[in-house]
Amino acid sequence: EGGEAMEQESKWIRDIQRIGSRQAAEQLVERYYDEIYVFVYRQTGHKEDAMDLTQNIFLAVFRALPSYDPKKAAFRTWLYRIATNKVIDTRRRFCPVTTPLEETELPVQEDFVSQTHDRELLERIENYVTGLSPSLQAVFRLRLYGEWSFGEIAAALGQSEPAVKSQYYRLLGRIREEFDPHG
Repeated sequence: EGGEAMEQESKWIRDIQRIGSRQAAEQLVERYYDEIYVFVYRQTGHKEDAMDLTQNIFLAVFRALPSYDPKKAAFRTWLYRIATNKVIDTRRRFCPVTTPLEETELPVQEDFVSQTHDRELLERIENYVTGLSPSLQAVFRLRLYGEWSFGEIAAALGQSEPAVKSQYYRLLGRIREEFDPHG
């Protein structure tokens, strides 16, 4: 995205923060709605749930916008942080389980989860992931569903890139062990 688009976005944010501009809010939603909807839909698999959750995410964004500081994070990064937290909260309400993550070092193919088209299996994997710590879920969700780079995730979560990578691949290893019949 060019500097012009970023400038426009900054102006919308300032207008919302200063005068509660409804028009600016609508523009901001319009710019990010589809992207956030897809991110959420990949994790819920249900249109209605994804639409509700996307709406809740934007409500949360506008509630939190007065405290948003562009010096601390790019708006998109900040938006995804809220989106990820909302997904985690929502899923936790439906299946409150916790799974400890032991250290297992396995070479893992990332494509196992992303190529899983079996809805029921994905649901089981989702339930499993929902039991993990929020920061580990954030790594998993941003990487797999948001298609973020490890660098972007590390920056967003304030962790080192090697730490993020290691958490992600360790978790994938656990998921493979748990769910992949051919693994």
